[in-house]
Amino acid sequence: MEKNSMDALLEAIEVRARANRARVAMGIRDPSPKLLESAWKAQELGYAQVVLVGIKKEIDKIGTELEVVDTDEPEKTLAELMVSGKVDAAIRGTARASGALTHLREALGKKRICRLALLLTVDGTPFFLAPVGIDEGNTISDKLRMITLGAEHIKRFGIEPKVGVLSGGRIGDIGRNKHVDRTLADGEFVTKRAVELGINAKHYTILIEDAIKESNFIVAPDGISGNLIFRTIAFLGGGDGLGAPVLMDDYVFVDTSRVGGHFTKAIMLASALSHLNKERQKVIY
Repeated sequence: MEKNSMDALLEAIEVRARANRARVAMGIRDPSPKLLESAWKAQELGYAQVVLVGIKKEIDKIGTELEVVDTDEPEKTLAELMVSGKVDAAIRGTARASGALTHLREALGKKRICRLALLLTVDGTPFFLAPVGIDEGNTISDKLRMITLGAEHIKRFGIEPKVGVLSGGRIGDIGRNKHVDRTLADGEFVTKRAVELGINAKHYTILIEDAIKESNFIVAPDGISGNLIFRTIAFLGGGDGLGAPVLMDDYVFVDTSRVGGHFTKAIMLASALSHLNKERQKVIY
């Protein structure tokens, strides 16, 4: 992997966030001092103007100087604020995942959405990961769509995507288990097709430890294993998760996990992505 370009990615995200200082809406359920402090820190550092979206009386009990949009349906209101243009970007925060993503799909008029997580390993190596939703990436067509969309969005950061496709075992394991055999066959096919589409991709079988050395975009065998990779790195392995942006052109929505309570970096990422969208639209129009 091109270490220098990926290491520079985090600095570039921070610079773009500060240059943009977008209005970023953040979903709030069960507010805590730690949660509100992480949102305030993002504003204090100049990453964004943060708008909290949740039940105001609950937020006011803790206290904050941030703007609050009072609603008992933050999942729905987040999508409305984003689509209406009243905010430049949104992050899920502690809003409920199923509700937030359902309302997002309805607001966009889409049956399916793709997310691309940005993670840091324990030694600070950044990489992209998909799929991360438990109901995502379960078919070959889903994985190919995620690879093509993900690679396109990674290029917008000025980075050439290097895709590492994972499966459920080594090639020498063929014949031990039908499900493992299927993941290996899928991995081979998906990798071959991605290369045919002009994407730099390699099948690393189950060897994620090798894939991370050479790739900046890891593709898990399915959404469940992708979600487990995310949680292991972010919550058990000493790494970190900046968030999982939904891959779309006109809006910015960064999905987050309710676990941990730190949202400063997710707000920073949302603001930076909003800046990238604005630059891209200037070129198009």
